[in-house]
Amino acid sequence: MPIPGPMELILLLVIVLIIFGPGKLPDIGNAVGKGIREFRKASTELEESVRGDSKPKSSDEPASGESPKH
Repeated sequence: MPIPGPMELILLLVIVLIIFGPGKLPDIGNAVGKGIREFRKASTELEESVRGDSKPKSSDEPASGESPKH
């Protein structure tokens, strides 16, 4: 599948702007961003479960070998 060039992206943006209007674009962008974040989170969790990790690493917990910063 070829990667769309700049002209295709501009055309797509114009079509979306005509269909949804300028007021809805921030809402659409927010929804797309949330969808991408959820997909990445699910992908990471699936990858960790396949590797055999019992629980996903939390950003609060230090990585193995690192001492906690107090």
